[in-house]
Amino acid sequence: MAIETTILDEGTRIRVTQQVPQTNGVWSTTCEGIVLRYRQAETGSWYAHSKNDRLWLDRLEIRLDSGEITTLNLDHYSQIEDLSDPTQTPAPRNPTEIELDDRHRP
Repeated sequence: MAIETTILDEGTRIRVTQQVPQTNGVWSTTCEGIVLRYRQAETGSWYAHSKNDRLWLDRLEIRLDSGEITTLNLDHYSQIEDLSDPTQTPAPRNPTEIELDDRHRP
C-alpha cells in the first residue's frame, strides 16, 4: 500500500474510510481525527521470511473529535483523505457509494 507520509505527519487532520468485503456488498466505516502517530508495528502472529518472523501491520493512531484515541490497522481497502486545508476538504462520502477496487489485490 502506497501512503504519502506527508498526510500522516503528526497533527494532520484526516478522514479514514475502511472497507470490509462481503459476499453481497461492502461494510464501510469512516472516522475523522488528528494524526498522533503512524508506524509499522509487529503483531504476535508468525509470518515466515519477514522481519523477526512476525507479521507487521501499518498502524495509524488518531484522536477523534470526541477526544477518544483510536488505533486503525490499515490495508489496501483503507482510504485516507487529507482534511488539513479547509479549502480543499472533500465532502463526506456516503458509504454505499464507495466500492472496493480489487484490481491491485495480491
